[in-house]
Amino acid sequence: MTLPSSPPAPLGPDRRHQLLDFLVAIGVLDPIGAGPAAAERLDPDLEPLDEALTHTSAGLARNHERLEFLGDAVLRLAAAEHLQQYHPELSVGACSELRSQIVSDRWLAELGEDCGIETVLRRGPLAIGDPAGRRTIRAEACEALVGALYEAWGNLKPVHRWLAPHWRRSIAELLSDPHRHNWKSALQEWSQARAKGLPHYSSEQVSLRHGDPRRFLCWVELLGERLGEGWGGSRREAEQQAAQSALAKLQAGGPGEPAGSIRPAPGR
Repeated sequence: MTLPSSPPAPLGPDRRHQLLDFLVAIGVLDPIGAGPAAAERLDPDLEPLDEALTHTSAGLARNHERLEFLGDAVLRLAAAEHLQQYHPELSVGACSELRSQIVSDRWLAELGEDCGIETVLRRGPLAIGDPAGRRTIRAEACEALVGALYEAWGNLKPVHRWLAPHWRRSIAELLSDPHRHNWKSALQEWSQARAKGLPHYSSEQVSLRHGDPRRFLCWVELLGERLGEGWGGSRREAEQQAAQSALAKLQAGGPGEPAGSIRPAPGR
């Protein structure tokens, strides 16, 4: 017979203050007595947030995994709402591509760094001492925090308060440079526009350590010529870095190409 686990201890005053200050810092709550969210500053439900900001490595009774699962779905819905509200002129395909960028693990890891999420994240000694895994942990924590905000408030308002400024900045950058973070697509368009065929990618796993940013080495060839190499924590990331390296070489005037020769495909 499996006995039910005991409920986690209530939050202490120091942890409550820490979480409240963090919610103010990321724009979810306004300071006391100011702004439309000031009333929510008085007594928000902090239990889900504490759960989301407790990594499994801490070895505590509850951790981020449940809310990370919820946050994955909530994040995609909130991103879709944001795009429909602020960019109704975009096609469904364009919105889908943008959404994939602004909910990606890469984007979430950068968000976590910008917001200083590690300052409120409970982790165990192994996770703290693993610099290679920090990006992954930041991304997981941000996704779990999205789920916690939705669970605590029962709606998407706090998620939008937190993420809307970051999304606006990222979307503006992506719209000004459609191939930002999608260098494989840019290289393929370049090669096809010049009837050079498709780029060919090869890779090898160099490290066995999960989360190592140099776990995979990839190189890209076009017409049998190696144009660029890249490293990444995944094969996909390494391929993107290799494509970016190849495009930089072509932009600078690689073999058979004048400098500045990269242009969008005709009609784009």
